[in-house]
Amino acid sequence: MSEAKATKGAAADGADGGSTAGSTAGTPDGTPGSARPRRRQARGEARIAQLLRAAASVFCTSGYTASSTNAIAREAGVSPGTLYQFFPNKEAIAVELGDQLLNRWRDTYGAAFTQSHIELPLDRMLDAILDPLIAFNCENPAFSVLMHGSEIPGRITEEHDTLHATMLTRVESVLAGYLPDVPADQVRRIADMTFMLFKAGLDLIMAHEGEERAAYIQELKTIMFRYLDPLVGDDAPHRAAHRAPQTPHTPHTPHTPHMP
Repeated sequence: MSEAKATKGAAADGADGGSTAGSTAGTPDGTPGSARPRRRQARGEARIAQLLRAAASVFCTSGYTASSTNAIAREAGVSPGTLYQFFPNKEAIAVELGDQLLNRWRDTYGAAFTQSHIELPLDRMLDAILDPLIAFNCENPAFSVLMHGSEIPGRITEEHDTLHATMLTRVESVLAGYLPDVPADQVRRIADMTFMLFKAGLDLIMAHEGEERAAYIQELKTIMFRYLDPLVGDDAPHRAAHRAPQTPHTPHTPHTPHMP
C-alpha cells in the first residue's frame, strides 16, 4: 500500500473526531452507530477528492516542482493542517493523483484500442481511437504534468513507461490488422512513427484552446491519415468493402475525421 493510501485510510477514519472502535457503543445490535464510521469515511473521501482537484489545478498552473502543500491547501480552501491529516507531503499527493489518472488512462486507451477497429475504414479508425485519447488529455491536463515532469516521483514515471510500452503494442496490433502482409519489424517501425506523431501533435493540441485546439486536432488527424493511407493501400479487404467507386483519374479525397 502506498504512503498516500495508508494515510488516506487513517485520515478517513479519524479526521472528523472519534474512533471507529467506539462508534457502536450503547447500541446492542451495532446498527445506529455503524452508520457513523461510514459517514466519516464518506466525508474523508470527499475531502481527499477536494484536495486532489486542488493539487491538479496547482500542478497545472505552477508545475510540479514549484508547487507546495501550502498552495494546494489554499487552492482547496482548507488549512495546511487539514491537508496533512490526509497526505504527509506533496509527493504523496502526486502519487495518489497519478494513480487515479493512470487507472483512468488505462480504461480510456483500453476502450479505444479494440481489435474491432480494424474493420473500420482508416479515417473512421483514426476517429475512434484518437478522439477519446485526445479528450482524456484535454480534460485532465494534470496527467501530462505528472507523466512528463523532470522531478516527478519515480513510481509515477515507471508506471507511465510501462503504459507507454503497452500502448505501443496496441498500436502495432491495430496496424497489423491493416497491414497483414507487411513484415513485423516494418509494422513496428510504422507503429513507432505513428505513436510519435500522436505525441507531438498532442503537445500542440494541449498548448491551445477553443477553435485553435480543434484546428490542431484536425491537423493531427490529417497528418496521420496521409502517412498511413498509402501504406494501407486500396486492396485491403476492409478498404474495398467501405470505399465507394471513384471516377478514373479522380484523386481520392479523404474523409474529414470527426471532431471530439
